[in-house]
Amino acid sequence: MKIIIVLGPAGSGKGTQVNLLVKKFHLDCFGSGVALRERARKRDFTGKRVHNVMKGGALVPSFIISKLWMDALEKFRNRKSFRGVVFDGTPRKLGEAEFFNEALSWYGWDDNVRVIYINISEKESFDRLTKRRMCKKCGNIIPWIGEFKNMERCNKCNGQLMERNDDKPAAIEKRMEEFRYEVLPVLNIYRKQGRLIEVNGEQSIEKVFKEICDKLKA
Repeated sequence: MKIIIVLGPAGSGKGTQVNLLVKKFHLDCFGSGVALRERARKRDFTGKRVHNVMKGGALVPSFIISKLWMDALEKFRNRKSFRGVVFDGTPRKLGEAEFFNEALSWYGWDDNVRVIYINISEKESFDRLTKRRMCKKCGNIIPWIGEFKNMERCNKCNGQLMERNDDKPAAIEKRMEEFRYEVLPVLNIYRKQGRLIEVNGEQSIEKVFKEICDKLKA
């Protein structure tokens, strides 16, 4: 059983590494960004608020994201074929981390947790975010790194690529600030618990993944 949390600044390539981990170890995946964008498509009160908050670059309130991943945990726990899950970008606040740890303990998975921190500089984060794209059809994120820079259509559904609304400079700076003050304290908690694996995210995709796999085995 593997419970892997992948955290890092916006643009660090979390989604790409999550997909590689899912494929290699045959795990399920929960992406906070994907889940929130799906929730934002529901044009009720909460959906509209989620859309506006994400567009402005701020973090969605904890009770929203917690509800989404609690529903996912229950679904995973009830499936006999479940082998583990990779969480992309959550938890992002100290309160969420405490609640998340309680939830994992409830399901009997608290001893299986490893946290991967993909570390890149703020300059690298800004450069990647202002250039990355998203599929207009399926929402797949196309990072601005390696071979993806030359991609003209979505590699999953062949859909049209577009710039993300929440990748404007002002929104990016807001997300960087949120990472400094909200996510870094979470990483420090996991570091003290001995669960944190830090990797250099400013390498090629292949080298980042190799470092992750090597350190997961250690």
